[in-house]
Amino acid sequence: MTVLLIVVGAAVGAPLRYLADRAVQARHDTVFPWGTLTVNVIGSALLAFLAALSAGSGVMALAGTGFCGALTTYSTLGYETVRLMEEGARFHAVANAVASVVAGLGAAYFGVALAEALL
Repeated sequence: MTVLLIVVGAAVGAPLRYLADRAVQARHDTVFPWGTLTVNVIGSALLAFLAALSAGSGVMALAGTGFCGALTTYSTLGYETVRLMEEGARFHAVANAVASVVAGLGAAYFGVALAEALL
């Protein structure tokens, strides 16, 4: 049952990641990967929120592992950062790495704070 919940969550998260990434990136005329940053920050906030709520194992399988796991993408962050370096956009590469870590941790902190405020 747990595996099925993960699959269902991922089946929603993966296409949403792609669509959100394309929608955000289409609004920015820059090489900076705003779409990936956006989905990773949102996913960090949501996962931290769920963890802080001590959501049940079914909810964590569906929303945490499945949905957030498919929505967020560390591999794309790594790939885009390397690609920016290879293209000579060193500032954007460093900014992407730093912003992703700082914003992701900030979003996680916000998710925990929001959950604690609701408890």
